[in-house]
Amino acid sequence: MPGRPRILVLANAQPRARELLRASLEECELVEVLDWSQALKHLRADRFDAIVLDPHDTSVRERTGILLQSEQVLDALADAVAVVGLDLRILWANRTFERWCDGPARGRNFYEALGSPAISGPDRGPTHTALGGQTVTKYLERRDGRLLELHITPLQDGDARADRMIALCRDVTADRHHQQLLKALQDAGRDLAALAPDQLAEMSAEERIELLKQNIVRFTSDLLHYDVIELRMLDRRTGRLEPLLSKGMTPEEAGQRLTAEPEGNGITGHVAAVGKSYLCPDTAADPLYIEGARGMRSSLTVPLVYQDQVIGTFNIESPQVGAFDEDDVQFAEAFGRAVAEALHTLELLTAEKWEAATHAVEAISREVALPVDDILAAAAAVLERYVGHDAEMADKLKSILSSARQIKRCIQTVGEELAPAERQPRPAEEAPSLEGVRVLVADNDDRVRRSAHSILGRWGCIVETARDAREAITMARLSTYDAILADIRLPDLSGYEAYGRLREAQPQARLVLMTSYGYDPSHSLVKARQDGLKHVLFKPFRIDQLRDALSGCGA
Repeated sequence: MPGRPRILVLANAQPRARELLRASLEECELVEVLDWSQALKHLRADRFDAIVLDPHDTSVRERTGILLQSEQVLDALADAVAVVGLDLRILWANRTFERWCDGPARGRNFYEALGSPAISGPDRGPTHTALGGQTVTKYLERRDGRLLELHITPLQDGDARADRMIALCRDVTADRHHQQLLKALQDAGRDLAALAPDQLAEMSAEERIELLKQNIVRFTSDLLHYDVIELRMLDRRTGRLEPLLSKGMTPEEAGQRLTAEPEGNGITGHVAAVGKSYLCPDTAADPLYIEGARGMRSSLTVPLVYQDQVIGTFNIESPQVGAFDEDDVQFAEAFGRAVAEALHTLELLTAEKWEAATHAVEAISREVALPVDDILAAAAAVLERYVGHDAEMADKLKSILSSARQIKRCIQTVGEELAPAERQPRPAEEAPSLEGVRVLVADNDDRVRRSAHSILGRWGCIVETARDAREAITMARLSTYDAILADIRLPDLSGYEAYGRLREAQPQARLVLMTSYGYDPSHSLVKARQDGLKHVLFKPFRIDQLRDALSGCGA
């Protein structure tokens, strides 16, 4: 009879019980099955108005309970789940899926229920591909901007033929935004200190640092939307965290004195000391927090790390409690790495520019030094003849001597102007305190005299050289030196004679004799030691030996 209710009867009860059921439901169309596998097959193929179970059948009760629990679990999932038929009609959907559809989903077209989203990739019909027997993963772009990750798995009947599909949808919009932001931060990091060669040539170190600071403020505002930030650099010599830039803070707030210590220097000092990020959800309840900007209720501080070394800190603050989460930590750390890389790049550029200027000045000095020394020696020799005999000529010769020495000072001054102001200090072992020490070097070997200018000039010494003993003695009579280095094999006098004459001309100067190992036929060193010589350098000598021989001169 058309229109009769259809009832699925799941029971393996005794014949008498089934007869009573037929009698009581004689107006209904009954479909009897003996187990759940048959019941599910009928449920997939047909529509029923009711299901009748035998409550006394233990296996039926257990299986029914499992199915009910499974549906509850699926309903509770945050991901959307739907069973889709061959005609793409939704046979069943959990609550999450129906929320996405803004209402009941059963019977609706799968794609239309999701708002007819755009499908990524060349395969525009992933459901049909899944019916071929394989799981398909696609991304659906909804019109509201949400991105859904879709997994479609075919379900097969007993004949191993797919007759419906399970569709699992996950909202990955936040993940995509997360990845896009990280990519934007990486791109921003490359632009932080990027300069074209012509820009680099034109900009000073201060201008490059200022450009970096402007870029940091711009990217933190445009990408991360942070309104209160502070960047400090760690001075390893003092342990102080020197302010580099701040935004949203007064100069007094940003200028607090902090050092890299785990306690007593706020969260910033703690982070610099331990090298780990610190998330402060409530500043009022955090004992490490020291107020920076007024009214801030939460903060996030990350270390700036380059090659496993903390070089500074990056701090952001908010007037809201709990304004930052683990995603913010990841973003801030990614940006912090980019900032550290940019700062290191600028440091290298500064060092490179300083080295280039230094090498240029040294090259010029090396080429000019010996000819100027020849002028000095010649002028000194002539001056010695006119001193006390012709005052006018003596004054002219003294002017020549002064001008020749001025040439060297001008070269050094130009070099200092070319080099960046923030020149990196040399390590203590390479920078003896010899600034301004006047040194006379007497050696017949041009290479030795050039090396003396290069090495001693780098230490800040004022160097003059002579080719033989008589030139050195003449210059010693007419000028004042803090130290005199003389080879014992000068062409015109023995080492001992040169030592005596130089000591007589400059009794206050430190005298250092130089010799090759095993060469001293006239026993100059023995005689000089008997007369008070204290310092000897055996060629080839090391830099540290030369430094030790001059240590304390001019003090």
